[in-house]
Amino acid sequence: MITIWGRLNSHNVKKIAWAVIEMGLAHRRIDMGGAFGFTPEYLMLNPNRMIPTIEDGDVVLWESNAILRYLADAYAPALRSDDPAERAQGDKWMDWQFHFADAQRDAFLGCVRQGKDGSDPAVTQSAKAAAAMMELLDAELAKRPWLSGARFGIADIPMGVYAHTYFSLPVDRPDLPHLAHWYALLQDRPGYADNVMIPLT
Repeated sequence: MITIWGRLNSHNVKKIAWAVIEMGLAHRRIDMGGAFGFTPEYLMLNPNRMIPTIEDGDVVLWESNAILRYLADAYAPALRSDDPAERAQGDKWMDWQFHFADAQRDAFLGCVRQGKDGSDPAVTQSAKAAAAMMELLDAELAKRPWLSGARFGIADIPMGVYAHTYFSLPVDRPDLPHLAHWYALLQDRPGYADNVMIPLT
């Protein structure tokens, strides 16, 4: 039984909650962080005051993308290419997700947490920066169906979580057909609706 520590309205927790469904892993999730605070027990596992953290037997691990790689390597190798070059291409987009999160942060916080809309200058600037980055992702998805390569894999999970936020915010977005097609495919994946496509809070 894998224990996931973290509140589900966190982008990084959503990654893991979705991934364990894809992998068919027995798990439980314990709310932590944000309004739930941090217990002394949790801070012994992860002193960074960040989420998520997982416990898998004697393995304690934090950093969401490191967790994804560990879970795939341990339990679902089919979700991670055997070819080092292809695997590295997917890893690149997994890590690129953190730059995208920085670009979209003001739009997310403004619209979801502060009651603003697309007319707010900070929201508009952030939305434009996020859209420009999504144009890069759209160009990548024009060359291959998944960020992981020829088939779905863990490299699709980080940006898959952020794609839902991107398409949910009340801001202007350019027409990016390859991105939209990929997002539609994600919505049919096991666990995506229940763990990612939830109200933004």
